[in-house]
Amino acid sequence: TPAAPAAQAPVQPPFPADAKYAIVNIQRVANESIEGKAATNKVNALVAKKQAEGADKTKQLQTAQQRMDSGGSVMSAAAQAALQKDIDRLTLDIQRFNEDAQQEVQLLQNDLMGDFQNKLLPIIDAVAKEKKVQLVFSEADAGLVWRDPALDITLEVIRKFDRSEEHTSELQSR
Repeated sequence: TPAAPAAQAPVQPPFPADAKYAIVNIQRVANESIEGKAATNKVNALVAKKQAEGADKTKQLQTAQQRMDSGGSVMSAAAQAALQKDIDRLTLDIQRFNEDAQQEVQLLQNDLMGDFQNKLLPIIDAVAKEKKVQLVFSEADAGLVWRDPALDITLEVIRKFDRSEEHTSELQSR
């Protein structure tokens, strides 16, 4: 049986020498650059940690509810009331935990996005100056209906961004 053809990366047309405008897909830079991937990994790690903590809390609540369901009829009224109080407290704790976890993830995302943008803008500036363009549009935000694919400088921004991160990492590791 013949092997399936290998997926080919899209070919980037040459950038027009006389172009005055360019576009960049910032979401693609975030998804494909070293810095963007690192930020995504940090967020995913926090989400996984919070999910594990939430699962532990949920397990405690389920255990308490099972004790109430299986032994509630033979418990004294005081024991039943104490267990119900624990169930109510655990339920409230889980709600508060989930709200706090969502806020913590959102704050991390906001911090990482701000840091990412602060690092990205000088890179876009450098690529735009290399290309001698007057304006760079964000593909997602500019309301573009059509573009010449050759005007897309996203791949060059990713490459330069990754090179700058490697240089920064080398300096930090010294």
